[in-house]
Amino acid sequence: MGKAIMGCAAVSADGYIAYDDGQIGSLFDWMSGGDVEWKMAESDEHAMRSTQASKDFMQSVYTDIGAVIMGRNLFDQTNGWNGVPAAGDHVFVVTHEAPTDWEYADTAPFTFVTDGVESAIKKAREFCGDRIVDVAAGQIGGQALRLGLIDQIVMNVVPVVFGGGRPFFGAMEPGDNVTLGNPSRVAQGNRVTHLLYDVEH
Repeated sequence: MGKAIMGCAAVSADGYIAYDDGQIGSLFDWMSGGDVEWKMAESDEHAMRSTQASKDFMQSVYTDIGAVIMGRNLFDQTNGWNGVPAAGDHVFVVTHEAPTDWEYADTAPFTFVTDGVESAIKKAREFCGDRIVDVAAGQIGGQALRLGLIDQIVMNVVPVVFGGGRPFFGAMEPGDNVTLGNPSRVAQGNRVTHLLYDVEH
C-alpha cells in the first residue's frame, strides 16, 4: 500500500497556509523566483521556476501521486480546478453534501465523500494501490493526521509571519498531540525551507 503524505505548496513560518479570507500573500513566491524551470508532471500547463534544490526536493517527495484528498473549502475556492486534478489521476473531496450544480460533475475524476476523512483515505488508498495519496493540509489533513492515517508530512516553510489565518494542521484541541520524527529530508531553497517528516505511529 502506498504512503499518505500530508502537505501543501507553502506554509508561513508561524504555521498558516492562508489568511482567514483564503488569500495567500507571498507564500508561493518561491515557486517563481528561481532560475530552474520545471514541472511536477509533463502534462502540467504551467511550469515553476525555483532553485535546483527545491526542484529536487519536490520531485523526489512527490514521485508518484495517485490521488489527492481535499476538503470542500478548497474545492469551492478552486472550483475543483475546473474538473482537472492538480496532481494524480483522481480527487476525493470530503464534504457534508456533494454539490448538485457543478458543471464538471459528469466528466471530472472526482469523488465526493460524505462519510468522513477516514472513509476518504480508505477509498483513496484502494484507488492508488502502491502510489502516493496526497492529503491537503488544513482541516482535512489535520483530522487524518490525528486519526493516525498520515505517514509523512511535507512542510515548505516560507519566511513570512501571518499572525493568524488557516492553520497547517487544522484546528487542534488540547491533548491532540502528534509525535514526529526528526526531518528525514531537509532542503534549502530561495525563500523556502523544505522539510519532510516521518510520522511515528
